[in-house]
Amino acid sequence: SSCHLKFRLPDLLSAALVAPPRHTGKMGKIKFMSQVDMKIGVIGDEDTVTGMLLAGIGAVDGQGKKNFLIVDTKTHQRDMEETFHDLTNRKDIAMVLITQGCAETIRQAVEGYAASGKVVPTILEIPSKEQPYDPRKDAVFQRVAFFYPQAYAMMGMEDKP
Repeated sequence: SSCHLKFRLPDLLSAALVAPPRHTGKMGKIKFMSQVDMKIGVIGDEDTVTGMLLAGIGAVDGQGKKNFLIVDTKTHQRDMEETFHDLTNRKDIAMVLITQGCAETIRQAVEGYAASGKVVPTILEIPSKEQPYDPRKDAVFQRVAFFYPQAYAMMGMEDKP
């Protein structure tokens, strides 16, 4: 008889999202970041972020640190980069959603993070109502297209970037 290992996707995700142990201050006790403790960060225009906050993504800790940034015409690129770096370095963030327009503004920071090889938090570029989605600028789509070249044709694009 053959031996089959069965893995459930939630178990695999839970194992992948476990952060390194943190000391709680009590000798010998270690607290692990569980899947329940993980949050999603958001950087985008007001409508996108507001929708995500209404869906329950928003969190503000005791020091006033937020897991989101609303970007408007007055937001400086430096502020967007600082928030992006803060979110990608936090141990309680599993995913960062960033509108493609905002990602274009801080493309160097986004590509630098992708080049670092880190997978948690995962960066997902999402469309906004102001700008149409361009899969050629989306790193996740580019990875899919690398392994499945027909993906460009399926998206109605004839050529690769």
